Amino acid sequence: MSSPLRVSIVGGSGYGGGEVLRLLLDHPGVTVSQITSRQQTGNYVYSAHPNLRGRTTLQFTTPDQLEPCDVLFLCMPHGEASGQIERFTSLAHRVIDLSADFRLRDASQYQRWYDASHPQPAWLDRFVYGLPELRRAQLTGARLASGVGCNATAVNLALLPLAKAGLIKSVVADLKVGSSEAGNASSPSSHHPERSGSVRSFAPTGHRHQAEVAQELMDVHGRFDLHMSITSVELVRGVLCTAHITPTQKLDDKALWKVFREAYRNEPFVRLVKDRSGIHRYPEPKILAGTNYCDVGFECDPHSDRIVVLSAIDNLMKGAAGSAVQCMNLMCGFEETQGLTFTGLHPI
Repeated sequence: MSSPLRVSIVGGSGYGGGEVLRLLLDHPGVTVSQITSRQQTGNYVYSAHPNLRGRTTLQFTTPDQLEPCDVLFLCMPHGEASGQIERFTSLAHRVIDLSADFRLRDASQYQRWYDASHPQPAWLDRFVYGLPELRRAQLTGARLASGVGCNATAVNLALLPLAKAGLIKSVVADLKVGSSEAGNASSPSSHHPERSGSVRSFAPTGHRHQAEVAQELMDVHGRFDLHMSITSVELVRGVLCTAHITPTQKLDDKALWKVFREAYRNEPFVRLVKDRSGIHRYPEPKILAGTNYCDVGFECDPHSDRIVVLSAIDNLMKGAAGSAVQCMNLMCGFEETQGLTFTGLHPI
């Protein structure tokens, strides 16, 4: 039996880093060697992630103390990994960056959506986009993988079957999202009196994750009209995407079932949720908390050609840490589902 891979996490005090650590502690193929945080240096990891109390004796170190390892997860704020990517890749054979720094392959698109020039444009096409349902073949054995936008993941997995079939004329994707999307740094919008009970549209147009959806799905389908709106709701974890699609041809329920079953028949973490009755007959984020699953459902509008596709994920898992560990499994030759089979809780 081969020795476990040595894995380290940079930026481990945030929500994404904490979820990566939680998953890796139960992964039989790896050992977590180091986890860094400038603010928490010297503290035990459970001081930032109390759910991990008793599971590990790791203490936070500084990024300057990083030692060579087999796999390095970068869980840093957007814009930080790209400035140090040469150092990080010299320390680890495989690097998975959860930030937005290497998601877009086109530097001009990065400039457009992030209002800044990319500091390392030559590295953009070296990273594989880290959503296995879209890039499994390229991720298998790869050295470098990008993170995924949580909202982009919900839209991508809602639309992928229709994109593969060339059936999309236009899409309006409306997303309801939880507060953990904003990370663990406080702000006026996260202040309890302002946040509690709110339904706040913060990106009616122009959300950056739209660029990822366009890049990935238009590679599959060709061009189509795409619009996204994002609204924050009273929820900690979770994304619910409701996508209104004008198709290139009229489809009924039977045809849609065939399209979605063919696309997701062999996907271990995508479940079709479309029941005739019951309160859980459509996807909903609540029951996916802590899981790497994406639930997808659909409905035909009987009075028009419109198709409505719903998808739900935990933004910190399938929208971040879960997909990142799934990428690691593919990159390192592990079983793809290893460490990711938690089914969630009900009720919760």
